[in-house]
Amino acid sequence: MSNRLGRETSPYLRQHAHNPVDWYPWGEEAWKAARETGKPVLLSIGYAACHWCHVMAHESFEDPETARLMNDLFINIKVDREERPDLDHIYQTAHQLLARRGGGWPLTVFLTGRKVPFAAGTYFPKTGRFGLPGFSEVLTRIHTFYSEHREQLESPENRSVIETLDLLVPKRQEGASLSPAPVEALRAHLREVFDPVEGGFGGAPKFPHAQGLSFLLDSPLEKDREMALFTLRKMGRGGICDQIGGGFARYSVDERWEIPHFEKMLYDNGPLLGLYARAFEISKDPFFRRVAEEIVAWADREMLAPEGLWYASLDADSEGEEGKFARWTRREVEEVLAGEERRVALACLGFSREPNFEHQFWNPVLVRTPEELAREEGGEEEEFRRLFASAKRRLFETRERRIHPGRDEKILTAWNALYLRGLFEAGRILDRPEWIRRGQDGLSAVRTHLWKEGRLLAVRTQGESRLSAYLDDYAFLLDALLEGLSAQYSDDRLLWGREIAAVLLDAFEDRQEGGFFFTARDHEELLCRIKTGHDQSLPNGNGVAVRSLLRLGSLLGDLPMLESAERALTLFAGTFNTRPEGFDTLLSALSYRLAGAPTVILQGREAARWQRRALSAPVPVWTILSAEGREIAGKSPAGQGSTRAWICGTFGCLSSVDDGPETLLERLSGIGEEGGAHA
Repeated sequence: MSNRLGRETSPYLRQHAHNPVDWYPWGEEAWKAARETGKPVLLSIGYAACHWCHVMAHESFEDPETARLMNDLFINIKVDREERPDLDHIYQTAHQLLARRGGGWPLTVFLTGRKVPFAAGTYFPKTGRFGLPGFSEVLTRIHTFYSEHREQLESPENRSVIETLDLLVPKRQEGASLSPAPVEALRAHLREVFDPVEGGFGGAPKFPHAQGLSFLLDSPLEKDREMALFTLRKMGRGGICDQIGGGFARYSVDERWEIPHFEKMLYDNGPLLGLYARAFEISKDPFFRRVAEEIVAWADREMLAPEGLWYASLDADSEGEEGKFARWTRREVEEVLAGEERRVALACLGFSREPNFEHQFWNPVLVRTPEELAREEGGEEEEFRRLFASAKRRLFETRERRIHPGRDEKILTAWNALYLRGLFEAGRILDRPEWIRRGQDGLSAVRTHLWKEGRLLAVRTQGESRLSAYLDDYAFLLDALLEGLSAQYSDDRLLWGREIAAVLLDAFEDRQEGGFFFTARDHEELLCRIKTGHDQSLPNGNGVAVRSLLRLGSLLGDLPMLESAERALTLFAGTFNTRPEGFDTLLSALSYRLAGAPTVILQGREAARWQRRALSAPVPVWTILSAEGREIAGKSPAGQGSTRAWICGTFGCLSSVDDGPETLLERLSGIGEEGGAHA
């Protein structure tokens, strides 16, 4: 037997297709049933890699008695939050208003037939524990409350939650101005909450916080950059980084980055790939390059779809236990390894210490690098690297024979764009042309499968692309495309970027107040149109949109793009000028705007070498690279065998530079001293 979710393409929804719960997907069929039966709606939002979503499913949604109660008392709707981030945004905010605390997944919301929430929670155990009531008790109480107050709850005048949600949409404040003050205040805040012992910000649980790390790497102050490098080093050596198979888990449950919540998300690994490449560029430490290479190896091996794009996530659980795939016993390690390989692996990967996971298992952490062990013992570093690599390979081959965690095989446009951007950035910095080619192929795959009739679609599953795209899809894709142009220029892709930007401005911009709504003008009507400036687990869509429009507008000399970016910054300035915390992406874009970050157009066979010098300038620089001697955005190519650079600011371009990368660097340094590129 299966319920209506058996007809869905979302892997998460299909996981619930055989529940005894009479689930509906979000849609008119469910709301019609609510109106006709007079029942309230139970909305459950989760995602495939979520451990506690699986726990609640096993305890309650697979239990016939609990399911009978749900079916008798409610119309039950299941939503994949990764397919419908619009619904998740709205109802997570509603949960915070109703429960007066932060939300999470699984999200459990009780709604009227008008889609208005009146009660909310997250995970509920089947029977009362952890200080939480049992789910059956919750269902009965909520239904009783609804029955006693139905007329009031269903009344059109019951608008308190809707009105509060509307009030949370920011409005332009008179007198709000753009200044460096919030950028400096955010740097000061990050220094204040920085953990000088373990890296990262605050205590457990610890998230990678890629946007904050990127913001610090952009800082002109060495102490800020060192905080980011220290954190990236700690994370790369910790258990949040898969020391055997590469890639990062979503977060660490402890402050030492040692034990992760084992799910792996594509959206984390794309930004981290770019960050580790940038860390190598700054420090020249080969450790950072190795971590980046292992992220790409993991993504290619475990996440690559036939379309040439990447799947969404890997589950935290395998065989019903969180972390079972990744954990080891000492005996298992000693059965796989022998001799010097075993000794080096035990010393480097922490197996010689006390168990660090559930008091009986090891989750590998990099206690010592092979180079550090060689120096401790007076050995040859190359030999220790060889032994360590061989030991890791044997452990990996053994682990591959285990039952793997489940994989959510949906392709999300926004998450792929984040990964593509990281791939382009890392490919350029680490001189990996094959990564750049893979990224270009990925952009082509997005255009083939997810760009239809001049609009983006948000998701592709089982060969079917669907759902109108959100702000993040457009903003992240434009950002990735521009990063791709920095690695390898294409007239065709520049034109496509203009098309993407045109839809972004036409369908998402709030033309009165400024900024960009999360949903397009022609999107399904929901309780409200969300417009936020804060980063969450993903970089903020408004921040990425501003950055991309500044970059593309400067390149093309497109004043409407630049004005839209300016309006968005001014809108959110009313908030981040007083409370900058959480606005890392928007404030990163603001810092580029205030610095007058120029776009450097490079042409000729030595363009890559000139680019490396340009990026070392004291002013933030965006680059567009072509080694093919062709016109770029109206700029004439260099002569045969020569190289030329154009420096373009907000309102025009300076004269070209033809006599070498050092002259280009001097010109850019002069812009930094003058405080902006307003050519």
